[in-house]
Order: sequence, then structure tokens, then C-alpha cells
Amino acid sequence: MAATMRAQRFRKATGEWAIEDVPIPEPGPGEVLVRVAFCGICHSDLSLIDGVFAGLGVPDVITQGHEAAGTIAAVGPGVMGWAEGDRVIPAAGRADGTCANCRRGDFAHCIGIQLMAFAYDGAWAQYTVANALGLTRVPDSVPLEQAALLADAVATPFGAVVHTGQVRIGEAVGVWGVGGVGTHVVQLARLVGAHPIIAFDIDADVRGRALELGADLVLDPRDPDVAQRVAAATTGHLLDVAFDAVGLKATFEQGIELLTPGGRLVGVGMSGQEVSLGTTTAFNLSRKQVLGHLGYQNTDIATLVDLVAAGRLDLSRSVSGVVSLEDLGEGIRRLRERDGNPIRILVQP
Repeated sequence: MAATMRAQRFRKATGEWAIEDVPIPEPGPGEVLVRVAFCGICHSDLSLIDGVFAGLGVPDVITQGHEAAGTIAAVGPGVMGWAEGDRVIPAAGRADGTCANCRRGDFAHCIGIQLMAFAYDGAWAQYTVANALGLTRVPDSVPLEQAALLADAVATPFGAVVHTGQVRIGEAVGVWGVGGVGTHVVQLARLVGAHPIIAFDIDADVRGRALELGADLVLDPRDPDVAQRVAAATTGHLLDVAFDAVGLKATFEQGIELLTPGGRLVGVGMSGQEVSLGTTTAFNLSRKQVLGHLGYQNTDIATLVDLVAAGRLDLSRSVSGVVSLEDLGEGIRRLRERDGNPIRILVQP
């Protein structure tokens, strides 16, 4: 193995990044070195570059990329059950090990969770170091380019649908923004039995794709008759669960408006915009719930791997393109400009 590798390096002070030669990291106790096969480009990566996440305590220099899959290149001291060549998905975060929840063994609810590519180096690189306890094994039947999506683009929607939203069979679901996250919310909501599933997007092509991937009805959220059309599709019931995968004031508040009394809105998309819940009297009388969502449980990735391997979850259309590490800028441009309405663009180092 060479001593150096190619990696993207982001500098917080200037907001600039470049592909550079850096030393290949060595795995410490309980860690493995992963040879990266693919890593996704996520909107949160762009948000860091654009300064939206400037206050997150990101190191001065960091390698981005948190949706990775690859093979183990080396194992650190004390690692059991893993070997060189194993196909794996690294978790996109790790417990800090020091907070009150971690001290009592509740690592899944770590208060100081450290996010890959925000707190420590990510996988827009030829190699990345990962905690062995957060790895998920990938069978040969699952392509590594699809496996990379599971680390966030699919696992985060899974957590939103199954854990936070707790969608039940027959519940009416609305999804605002049918891109990299919303597309998978639609697919997973259908998998758990939601009906009807209504997808909202301003782009006609994206709405058409949402129908093909499982939505029962697609609407332009700017349609002045949107509320009446939702009411007609749900026989006047409106939505049990609304998923805002955009995170703007307009989408967030429209989602709340179209909920049935006692319904729940799950916020998945993020922006710097402020939202309003109206008066406390109206909000309390409606009994509506507003739930913030971030991330997933590591066991969710294993569940998703099994679903993909069994053919129950089809992610073949989710890979919208692959760029080399040297062409990372082109992948970022395509996502930022919505060139081709990508679901996910992957980097292949």
C-alpha cells in the first residue's frame, strides 16, 4: 500500500476545498481502514461548503463525504469479526463515549454524537477510517454503489418513516421534495403500507418520477387548489403524516396545514429559515405534532441491506451518476444546479 492517497480537503476559514495528496490514515484500536468504493454527494455536504453549517464546530480542515461503502483494507488492534476484503458500510456517525447516555450504555441516543465529515474525516477519499462497531456487512448480491446510499440517503428516510413518523398501514402520507431524501421516503412509506402517498414537488419531471417510484398522487405545492385536491384524495381526512424533505418555511407550514387533527409533521430537510406554528390556542386545539428528525440507528442499515438483497427495496434508479474524485466539482455542480434532477450522485475515488 502506498503511503499517501488522494482526498478532498475542505478549509472552514475560506470555504474552499481541493483534492490533495495526504497520508493514508492508520486504524487505531477498534478501528478499520476502509478502501472507499463509492461515496455519495449529499445536500448537507453542500451546506457545509456554502457556510450554512458554519457554527457546528467543524475542524479547521476536514475531508467531507459521509455516505460510503467499500472493502476493509486493514484492521486495527483488538478488532474481532472483521477481515481484510470484507465489503462494508461505515456508519455516518459515532457516539462520543463520554455523555450521560453513553456512560449508561445507551450509545444509540448519544447526546454528543459525532458526525462523519463534520466532526471527523469522511470518505471523499481513497481510504477512510471507521469504528468497527459501526460497520454493516454487505453481501455480494448488493452492489456497492447502492450500498453507499444506505449510509444516509436511505437510512435517514427509513428512520424518519419507521421511528420518528411511525407510519402505520393505511395512513395518508405527504412528502414535500422528492429528491435524494424524499424519493426514498416515498418508497419506504409504500413499503410499510401507507395509502395514499402524495408527493409534492415544483418540478414536473420529478413529480413524474415520484409516480413511477410509488406515489399515488403528485401535486405542485404552488397549485392554489392543492388543499382541495389533498382532501379529495383522502376523502376529506387530509394527511396523517407529512414529511418535509425540503426544510423551507413554505413547505414546513404547508405540511402542517394539510395535516388531519392529531396528525404529525416530520421535519427532515434543513435550512436557515424560521417557521411559525401559529397561535398556541390553534395549535393545541388541533393536537398536531411537529417532530424533528436526524439520522438513523446503525441497525437500520442492516435492515435495509437485507431488504435490498431480498429484492423488496429497489434502489437501481437512485444512482443518478458517478464521478471520479478528481471530478468532484462537477458532481457538486450537478447537485447544486439540479442538473438532470439527480437522486444521488456518487464519487468513485
